[in-house]
Amino acid sequence: MPTNRQILLDNRPADTATVNNFKLVSTATPALQNGQVLVRHHYLSLDPYMRGRMNDSKSYAKPQPLGEVMVGGTVGEVIESRHPDFQPGDPVVGMGGWQEYSVADGNTPGALRKVDTTHIPLSYYLGAVGMPGVTAWYGLTEIIRPQPNETMVVSAAAGAVGSAYAALAKARGCRVVGIAGGPSKCRYAVEQLGFDRCIDYCQHPDVATMAAALEAACPDGIDGHFENVGGYILDAVLLRCNAFARIAVCGMIAGYDGQPLPLQNPSLILINRLKMQGFIVSEHPQIWPQALQELSALVVQGKLKPRESIAHGLESAPEAFLGLLKSQNFGKQLVKLI
Repeated sequence: MPTNRQILLDNRPADTATVNNFKLVSTATPALQNGQVLVRHHYLSLDPYMRGRMNDSKSYAKPQPLGEVMVGGTVGEVIESRHPDFQPGDPVVGMGGWQEYSVADGNTPGALRKVDTTHIPLSYYLGAVGMPGVTAWYGLTEIIRPQPNETMVVSAAAGAVGSAYAALAKARGCRVVGIAGGPSKCRYAVEQLGFDRCIDYCQHPDVATMAAALEAACPDGIDGHFENVGGYILDAVLLRCNAFARIAVCGMIAGYDGQPLPLQNPSLILINRLKMQGFIVSEHPQIWPQALQELSALVVQGKLKPRESIAHGLESAPEAFLGLLKSQNFGKQLVKLI
């Protein structure tokens, strides 16, 4: 069995996460038991939710245990199998974590899933045709429920969730406006992802200027919004929402270091009779097949053109993760392991 390098959560952040919160170790890979599968990871996924798991605080999931491999999605290939449904060479997606190999129980529903890489690159199953894409699908179709010609907005527009959201909303006949950081990301959103407009939040760093930019980009107001960031961006969006607008809340990355994110004008929720709902996509396994089918079709048809930021080698994961939290990535953030 191969030696396995792993990154553990060594200690919890006092406020801002640092590379010193993590520890790189090597360990022996255990021998397989009946029903188990050994996977060599090709890519691991870095996602904002991981920052919240690093804290020992109340959340939708238990905190990441200290001294254990950091949680995270992975894609790779089966190296050895003692389960009849998996054979060496099978491309698979799972939650193998920040390590080079993992042992999965092939009998546990959802622990490991074979994927087709004939037309879709393996790495896309961690982004556009994976958890981020399904997250966009659920928030848009099940919470916002868009109608043709409505205006849809999304923060973190150039990321994995935002890019899928744009393709899905355009497929439903909507006008789509993104919010992203920097001119290159905004150009990509409009020229490659099909956004009608994209607002550079670096040029609009407070509620007043962001609200003015949203007014210019959304002259008919906002009917649906997908929130990944929170903070002043959400305050500005609320100022431009139409009556009966719907807001899907998926992330609050502006507050992942522990600072509170109070709303400036919560009365707007009542005044405009808004629907605002948070969700965790892993709690809705029943929608994954339908979502993945549509997302796969959009990729194959060239209507969803995801971009990836790739760090190389397991040891690069902490720095790449911290960069993600500072919006230094462009598109889906991955770590390539082989």
